[in-house]
Amino acid sequence: MKIHPKMITCLNGIIQGGISIQDFSAVTKMDLIDSEIILDEFIKNNIGTKQDDMYYFEDGDKLKIAIALLEKGSPIDEISFAIDWKDFEGLTAEILSSKNFAVIKNMILTKPRMEIDVIGIRLGIAILIDCKHWKRYSTSSLSSAVKKQIERTKHYISKTPGAMAVPVIVTLYQDKIGFIENVPIVPIFQLSSFIDEFYGNLDQMNTIEKD
Repeated sequence: MKIHPKMITCLNGIIQGGISIQDFSAVTKMDLIDSEIILDEFIKNNIGTKQDDMYYFEDGDKLKIAIALLEKGSPIDEISFAIDWKDFEGLTAEILSSKNFAVIKNMILTKPRMEIDVIGIRLGIAILIDCKHWKRYSTSSLSSAVKKQIERTKHYISKTPGAMAVPVIVTLYQDKIGFIENVPIVPIFQLSSFIDEFYGNLDQMNTIEKD
């Protein structure tokens, strides 16, 4: 994707449903020429579709653009202000769905009440994902997130007969996949390749099933 200097600004113009160049220009406060150049660049890169004079975007498209910008070196602070947790969860779910997983978003468990951001289930194994839309990561904050996700996974297993599940943390941005307590910490732009290799690497992960 060719990165336009105003692409970060344009992220808030990426809304689900149809938007015209004029509306996009009004929302992003960019001129019509820049607006058209940027919108057409997204279409060229298979983000959104164009029909007549309208551009259509789906859940997760905004985050796809954000990831492309991150990979080209745009500042993470600016990008993270332009996307929200819903965009983040939307793309996570979309990636799992594209890999033929059955997907559940925002599952609520009770007694005690816990929420799981995204669950992907395939071949009898559930991946339970906690989406961390943070600008900065410390080892202690990630360790705390891992402990909570392990608890959620145990709770899910206790409510789901015969289930086997793996807790996973997906982050907005970091250099590479890491592990804390055998729980994978996966940057969103590597989630697709992580899923491709998931079953081959199960023995390295914290796999939880009923005793």
